[in-house]
Amino acid sequence: MARAAVSRRLTWRAVTIVDTRRETASATTIVLDVPGWPGHLAGQHVVARLTAADGYSSQRDYSIASAPAGAAASAADRDRVELTVQRADDGEVSPWLAGIARPGDQFDLRGPIGQWFVWHPGDARPLLLLAGGSGIVPLMAMLRAHDQVKNEAPVRLIYSARTPADVIYAAELSERSRVIPLQLTYAFTRAAPDGAKTGRIDAALIAKAAFPPPAFPPPAFPPPAFPPPAFPPPAFSSAAGPPAAGPAAAGPPETGPAIFVCGPAGFVETAASLLIEAGHPAGSIRTERFGS
Repeated sequence: MARAAVSRRLTWRAVTIVDTRRETASATTIVLDVPGWPGHLAGQHVVARLTAADGYSSQRDYSIASAPAGAAASAADRDRVELTVQRADDGEVSPWLAGIARPGDQFDLRGPIGQWFVWHPGDARPLLLLAGGSGIVPLMAMLRAHDQVKNEAPVRLIYSARTPADVIYAAELSERSRVIPLQLTYAFTRAAPDGAKTGRIDAALIAKAAFPPPAFPPPAFPPPAFPPPAFPPPAFSSAAGPPAAGPAAAGPPETGPAIFVCGPAGFVETAASLLIEAGHPAGSIRTERFGS
């Protein structure tokens, strides 16, 4: 059963673009119809492959932006997947996906992929997200999933972008910070709104905007767990969608937050180091990076 599930995730599928949305001058969300989509977890990614008429092909990894389909989703919605693509002018895949592709166009997709950088809807811990640039994409999937299952744990997002115009999902983030337990903090590195200063994430920002570290951090050499934790969760069928999760109460402060950091390699390394220096256990920090 597990081998068959892996085979489905690694099979190339022909997908069709059904809609596109411009997020910023260089980022576009594409909505895909993926027949037989096996379902995904918030934080997973896919591989997109483009093939030219002469047979030449190129492929790139992209994070999934949409929340997993709930158990009550229609068959059509269960086969819908959203990707948000930041255009790289010297790239072979992103210029087409983020600027040329239109509804009705097709390409090949493989996934979902990844079990480490994922958020599970039953996690009752506070959720701390740190994004650099387009690293917001998998974290947005987590925010959407968190809201979808009515998880009551508080959420904080620290988002580093060059300018306000470069913020992906700006309107949605503003609305979510108003109606759900989301505390949103921006760090603009090149140009900031009137009255605000530019700057990068640093220890002062972490102290101000992140959750505090756990009151009782784990020992330096914790004993091994017996039996090992059940991870990843049991597979679910695309027909039923992921198992429904009721509202999760916020975890006790001594547990500390679940932390996810995504962005360029330099941003991720800096953010993770600052969190550890602030007292957060390294084992509570999950990272995903791109670029050199």
